[in-house]
Amino acid sequence: MTSGRMISFHENGRRFQLRAGGLAFFRDHVLLHRLEGDTFWALPGGRVETGEKATLAIEREFEEGLGTKGYCDDLIFVGENFFSHQGEPHHEIGMYFSIRLPKASSLLEVAVTHFGVEDHQRLEFKWFHRAELAKVDFRPLALRKMLAPGAALQRHFVQRAKNTA
Repeated sequence: MTSGRMISFHENGRRFQLRAGGLAFFRDHVLLHRLEGDTFWALPGGRVETGEKATLAIEREFEEGLGTKGYCDDLIFVGENFFSHQGEPHHEIGMYFSIRLPKASSLLEVAVTHFGVEDHQRLEFKWFHRAELAKVDFRPLALRKMLAPGAALQRHFVQRAKNTA
């Protein structure tokens, strides 16, 4: 674990953060997670700490949140995401990498909901078939289309949610 601070700060009435997310695929499913109490799903990951490589941030988040190893591979997407969460406007730069899970990982059971913990909050991890992502409240919304079966890989996206300047 690094000793840096999370790259997250307030400026001009908006929270800025650098986030790293992991794209784990298994049997045409993608792994998503959410904090207990949230209504939406996201790719597993978290904020990058100062002095930390983004790939190591994802591996750290898998280890801390699930107690399992995750191995980062290629950078797939970079996203600029403008949204509000709990009434606070955000500007997020997201780096999304492919991630491999150990072959013997119990996390590879796609029919099971898996649980973890982050900062004393319960995390829920679940596999969703890529063809069903259009029906899931999955954010950023741009990734829903980009991860659908047969979608052309797009390397960069800008997502501006309604009611954000």
